[in-house]
Amino acid sequence: MKNVKVILWGLGAMGGGIGKMLTKKKGVDIVGAIDIGDKVGKSLYEVVPGIERGDREDVIVGSPEDVIKEGSADVVIVCTNSFTKDVFDKLVFVMERGINVITSAEEMAYPQAQEPELAKKLDECGKKNGVSVLGTGINPGLIMDLLVVLWTGACETVDHIVSRRVNSLSPFGPAVMEEQGIGMEVEEFNKRKADGTMAGHVGFAESVGMIADALGWELSDFKQDMEPIVTDVDRKSPYGFAKAGQVAGVAMKGWGYVDGEMKIEMDHPQQIEPEQVGIHTGDYVEIKGNPPVNMANTPEIEGGIGTMAMIMNCIPHVINARPGLRTMLDIPVPRAIMGDMRHMIEEDCKLVK
Repeated sequence: MKNVKVILWGLGAMGGGIGKMLTKKKGVDIVGAIDIGDKVGKSLYEVVPGIERGDREDVIVGSPEDVIKEGSADVVIVCTNSFTKDVFDKLVFVMERGINVITSAEEMAYPQAQEPELAKKLDECGKKNGVSVLGTGINPGLIMDLLVVLWTGACETVDHIVSRRVNSLSPFGPAVMEEQGIGMEVEEFNKRKADGTMAGHVGFAESVGMIADALGWELSDFKQDMEPIVTDVDRKSPYGFAKAGQVAGVAMKGWGYVDGEMKIEMDHPQQIEPEQVGIHTGDYVEIKGNPPVNMANTPEIEGGIGTMAMIMNCIPHVINARPGLRTMLDIPVPRAIMGDMRHMIEEDCKLVK
């Protein structure tokens, strides 16, 4: 059997990190890389620090038109944008060439929640071209939604859910730093919050929608709010910096209502270098039901590595999946790939030559 062939679209913190992970796995080859600016025309192994070429064929970073052609790969991993509307054209471009696609775009974890029309078009495009599209990551994609759904599998009844993640933003790249307002003055943060241009955590609507649909709850309303986390000391991460008095993170809260009753709570304070100010990270699921669930994991599952691993570990499941738009509710439980990736590909899912 041929190796699984992967193209990386976006070589920043996430895309480059996934590339490094893939080079350590059996039965998979990186056959293409896409980015912009001065990375184009250079070797992938030069552009991504720490990635080992070994005896592999060189991969030259190019444009989508040069790299993505019918039959060129089994899956393209797109790590460029957070919002469905911004990544939509890229996903269609890949699927129209008969290739499966996975994206780290947060809204794509459950695009039905906020972009139902685009979700429908993506589903139609995938089915028309016989391929699948999936959005996933650590959050949304696992910690605050799929993990919650998994725990409800042990419940006869569920009355109320609290999903809480206290985490560090330090591993993430410049795009996330911008979305979270890292290094921003508080006045600017509040101004952008008021005019709706402060993104904060992207994914609450998607996580709440995924949980509700999984349990058969019909949401009557969804709300969210955010407040700046202001640092008392200078904090520096690989891709962000906040001076004392500036914004070092965002405290996000979200609520999902069923028949007017609040059923789902999201609590997500996230910031760069939380340990520097004595904040202990962790992941928590609290379910009021029969039986009740109270899960605590501390420290948090590290967000950067977790996102990269989730995407990598979902590659075989996306290749095996029915064509169309898929979510984490549709594919098998993700797990670490410690053997040959080719052994996870179903017999009727042919890999490209």
